[in-house]
Amino acid sequence: MTAYGLLQILLFAVLMTAAARPLGGWLERVFAGDRRAGSLESALYRLAGIDRTAEQTWLAYAVAVLTFNLVGFVLLYALQRLQPLLPLNPQHFGSVAPDLALNTSVSFATNTSWQSYPGESTLATLTQMAGITVQSFLSAATGIAVAIALVRGFARQSSGTIGNFWVDLARAVLYVLLPFTVVSSLFLVWQGVPQTLAGYADATTLEGARQVIARGPVASQIAIKMLSSDGGGFFNANSAHPFENPTPLTNLVEMMLIFVIGVALTNTFGRMVRDERQGWALLATMAVLFAAGVIMVYTAEAQPSPFLAALGVDQTHDMAQAGGNMEGKEVRFGIVGSSLFAAVTTDSSSGAVNAMHDSFMPLGGAVLMANMMLDEVIVGGVGSGLYGILLFCIVAVFVAGLMIGRTPEYVGKKIEATEVKMTVLALLCVPAAILGLTAVAAVIEPGLAGLANAGPHGFSEILYAYASAAATNGSAFAGLNANTAFYNLTLSLAMFTGRFFVIIPVLAIAGALAAKRVVPASVGTLPTGSGVFVAFLCAVIVIVGGLTFFPAIVLGPVAEHLAMQAGVTF
Repeated sequence: MTAYGLLQILLFAVLMTAAARPLGGWLERVFAGDRRAGSLESALYRLAGIDRTAEQTWLAYAVAVLTFNLVGFVLLYALQRLQPLLPLNPQHFGSVAPDLALNTSVSFATNTSWQSYPGESTLATLTQMAGITVQSFLSAATGIAVAIALVRGFARQSSGTIGNFWVDLARAVLYVLLPFTVVSSLFLVWQGVPQTLAGYADATTLEGARQVIARGPVASQIAIKMLSSDGGGFFNANSAHPFENPTPLTNLVEMMLIFVIGVALTNTFGRMVRDERQGWALLATMAVLFAAGVIMVYTAEAQPSPFLAALGVDQTHDMAQAGGNMEGKEVRFGIVGSSLFAAVTTDSSSGAVNAMHDSFMPLGGAVLMANMMLDEVIVGGVGSGLYGILLFCIVAVFVAGLMIGRTPEYVGKKIEATEVKMTVLALLCVPAAILGLTAVAAVIEPGLAGLANAGPHGFSEILYAYASAAATNGSAFAGLNANTAFYNLTLSLAMFTGRFFVIIPVLAIAGALAAKRVVPASVGTLPTGSGVFVAFLCAVIVIVGGLTFFPAIVLGPVAEHLAMQAGVTF
């Protein structure tokens, strides 16, 4: 670790904190019930036959969410299967295989961005633009809408409705995602990211060989993939590719795009419940867990690899080289740029990567897995991070209520049996999918056939894949060949479970809370906007995650670390 590296991490944290309040205020105004619709927004409602003043119960809201995402899934699947018959296919790519098309459609409809394929050699330009990019907008807007619906549940009283999904969806796209994407795309083009509808370019190398250079509408897709915390890359190398992430400046901006909406939504929550301290408490909790994780990853990766040291490789830090474990990392980003990006992408639901996570030191990889296993509440995905941490807030006040013998409350709402049951259901489905499917894949031939490594690291590759899928992250250790029928289908199941088996209980909680009256604070009310609650909430998140996943982490990264220290290879 170096002072320069720590300064980069601090700069990123300061920029994110500074963005929280102004953007949080903008989001609160966008989703306020009395906001007047703009002309484009009104035209969309008329075209779709939507009455923007008609609000929905939680069940109607949930049905709208599921119906909309089902239609998106079907359209993306059709684009992949019919790709040879459609225009904007200058590469003349054929149809995507049924199981891979299914996996990709589920992946982007759930805001996961898991990719079992190389994008530049599988998907045509039209599929990338009208399929992948569009779903990045819509899946992110869905997450924002669900988060806002839950916040309304806390903010309203004696109400039978939680908003209108179609209005929330439209406003998330028109006033949040689209403006940011346009500006970010122009910035990326300025930095050297291509944006063209032309076909791939032919080049002759210095040796006289022919080289095909993939290109396309890259900048627009990269901008929304980062902003939406979707993370699906135009290229197989994702954000390690110089056409996706060419400079250290783009590396910083792309990390900011991944976090900025998730950070701002905490302030939006505080504003909507009329107590900004509640939002700052959520952000402080995220910040503590983020700082702990990124420092652990940076520390692990700044150490030399024992295997390379045994071969006599110089891994010291000096003016000529970064030092530490540079395997699988880009020189233009170095140790700190790669470690910070890896922590950011796994703390969110973004699957974007600028380094090979499979090449990280075992303990560094363990932290990346742990970030996802905590339901990605350390900022988390766009919208999903906010409603994820609010679920843990319900658990925290419930535990505190048991300790002091008082009915738990959170921001003035009594937390009773319905909310607790739905919260437990939402929090259990992700670990059940991760651990259950990992256990199956680790003992049957179709699961083991995809491994590139034996021993603990091979187990880690399987565990990481299902953690990434169920947590709707999408990154991978990449030593696992997941483009098989078994992995395409089981990872699809994990992604669907991790997305919609959480969203439905969240909306049920929103409906139950909205119907309740606000209870005035009293002497016995737990101060949830205080530093004590931040520490308590951090403990609840870590303990729940630790108790659930610690045995699996021990079998994988921890065992690999101990074996590496002992010089044992598999």
